[in-house]
Amino acid sequence: MKTIIMLELQNINYSVRENGVEKQILKNISFQIQDHKNIVITGQNGSGKSTLAKIIMGIIQPTSGKILFNSEDITNLSITERAKKGIAFGFQQPVTFKGLKVKDLLRIILNDEFDCNECCTYLSKVGLCAKDYLNRPLDNKLSGGELKRIEIATVLARQAQLNIFDEPEAGIDLWSFDNLVNIFQEQNATNLIISHQHKIISIADMVILLNSSKIDKIGTPDEIIKFIDTTKKCEKLRGIK
Repeated sequence: MKTIIMLELQNINYSVRENGVEKQILKNISFQIQDHKNIVITGQNGSGKSTLAKIIMGIIQPTSGKILFNSEDITNLSITERAKKGIAFGFQQPVTFKGLKVKDLLRIILNDEFDCNECCTYLSKVGLCAKDYLNRPLDNKLSGGELKRIEIATVLARQAQLNIFDEPEAGIDLWSFDNLVNIFQEQNATNLIISHQHKIISIADMVILLNSSKIDKIGTPDEIIKFIDTTKKCEKLRGIK
């Protein structure tokens, strides 16, 4: 059977100018992703993970390189155009919407076909009761964990072919985290997940390890986890009494 490539990145580079000096954030990033897979991008802080996710969504334009989605070049398409083609995005820090309620956001996602039962399905997947949350405003009265779970529910409601999650575990409690892992395993879509968490890494079909703005390694969780240094500790301060 022929392998179907859903997403392909070809030599993606991204650089910015800081104080008149060019700083390269991503260097020659190339990989392919098949449909209906869980892919985790991991690496140290500052390695370019979130930038790469935003480039795939179209929030940031690469300096050079090409992005193919279902064999179509989408490098120069807008966020809206990519969303229409089947790409959804969950931010590391969820956005708040003054004057908008949870049900209003879901109504937008569902194209005005508001179905309370359907909303309940998506909210319950992230551990929230529709009765308690549909009329809640999307403002700072909601905790960071609640906003994060609502955002994940809206991504699921999109029923996109490719879901991009930037550190979806950030700010959520342990129960929600375990539930989140189950969502990734059950979801009938491709999930591209930015994460440091071993439990999320362990369910991946493929792990991409970034280091110093480049791809260090690509492989299975068992192949990659041993290269992720989580044991490094601060050295003792010397000469201080």
